[in-house]
Amino acid sequence: MKTKLTEIAPPMEAASATSEKAIDATVSNLKEGVAKATAGFETTQAKVKEGMEKAMKTAEEMVTFGQGNVEAVVKSGQIWTAGMQDLSKHVAATAQNSLAETVSTFKAFTAVKSLKDVFELQAAFARSAFEKTMSESGKLTDASMKLTEQALAPITARVTLAVETFGKAA
Repeated sequence: MKTKLTEIAPPMEAASATSEKAIDATVSNLKEGVAKATAGFETTQAKVKEGMEKAMKTAEEMVTFGQGNVEAVVKSGQIWTAGMQDLSKHVAATAQNSLAETVSTFKAFTAVKSLKDVFELQAAFARSAFEKTMSESGKLTDASMKLTEQALAPITARVTLAVETFGKAA
């Protein structure tokens, strides 16, 4: 059995054409796959870049916010320190005035001529000292409350800003 070339050629041509179609389909599928992979990679890269930009912006905002917090604490400390100096000066002046009044009263004791005058002088001194103590303690309490409010104002403002800023982000 001898086969002729003419008998083999048509099936080979058909096989060759089928192989070419398969190769073309494979190449086409590979090109499509590479195109899809490239598009997917570009999309992923864009999303990663966008995410990094958002993260950097958030980090910058947090650093700026933190700096504002530090500035508020420093300002609060400055207000507190200045206020405490003023209160200390006031207390020292009050104590000095009280001492001067006490010395004056004791000098007056040396000049009294009767026991009745001593009791009257002592009662007047005690009444005056009590009234001044009550008055000064009220002033000191008011000044302390005012100082506390002033010193806390920068920190309170930062807390308010934090609630406004981060409350709407949630």
